[in-house]
Amino acid sequence: MTNKDKFFFFGFGQTARYLVSNLVQSKKKFTFCATNTNKTSLKMYVKKKFKSFKFKDKSYDKKLINQLIQSDYILISIPPQEKIDLVLKVFSKILQKSKFKKLIYLSATSVYGNHEGKWVNENSKLKGKTKFGLGRKIAEAGWVKFRNQNDLDINILRVSGIYSKENNVLKKILKTNIYVKEKKYFSRIRVEDLAEIIKKMFYSVKKTLILNASDDKPATNIEVANFAAKLLKIKNLKPVPISKFKNKMIKEFYKDSKRVSNKNMKNKLLMRLKYPTYKEGLRNIFYNSR
Repeated sequence: MTNKDKFFFFGFGQTARYLVSNLVQSKKKFTFCATNTNKTSLKMYVKKKFKSFKFKDKSYDKKLINQLIQSDYILISIPPQEKIDLVLKVFSKILQKSKFKKLIYLSATSVYGNHEGKWVNENSKLKGKTKFGLGRKIAEAGWVKFRNQNDLDINILRVSGIYSKENNVLKKILKTNIYVKEKKYFSRIRVEDLAEIIKKMFYSVKKTLILNASDDKPATNIEVANFAAKLLKIKNLKPVPISKFKNKMIKEFYKDSKRVSNKNMKNKLLMRLKYPTYKEGLRNIFYNSR
């Protein structure tokens, strides 16, 4: 009987689900478990049964411990809560006993903070001061310290803005017909490419990596909005100043401006993006949703 790789997902949102689909399409032999915030149950995804264990705040189903200890690959996509990484806080002692081959912590490029539209790479200064950036920066430092203290293969993937068939600028503009007036540079990654990056990182012989996950073409919010409007044949998009938005999260998000380099990721993982820029990604979504 062929041994199956055992995956454990802390959080089973969009990224983890797309990774499972990718593994299935790649014909990988694997099983997986995940956590949720409601209740422990047996679930099904892409025709694969899996156990979903309750994990909320510091409370969790003790039955997950055995599964976690036996896991080969662990993916953490749960964001920090009030600058605290709950997985590290709650499960550090269990992870010390675990037999995992590789753990990936999904961080975010918000750790770089505002670089006034300039290019950043993995060696750039981490200037994140927003709620998102500071929390991720503290969480990363915690995982690096834990990795060094225990000599574990813990990797960090700094993910740019994720878009997908389900969540993208085409849907947002069609609904609101507006875009943010101020010119800010951002990097993006289509979720299918992100899933492939994560898979390659898990199966890479390289250890303790810290890499950016972004596409080849950072662009301003205005460029992307205008491209989406052109596809949708929407004229006279309304520019709205950041100050007019009531949503505090949007205001926080637009404090930063930077262009994220993906050169290290592509070189170290031998990664070829299916959607190298937002143009290919949005065109594909547009023409396949008609």
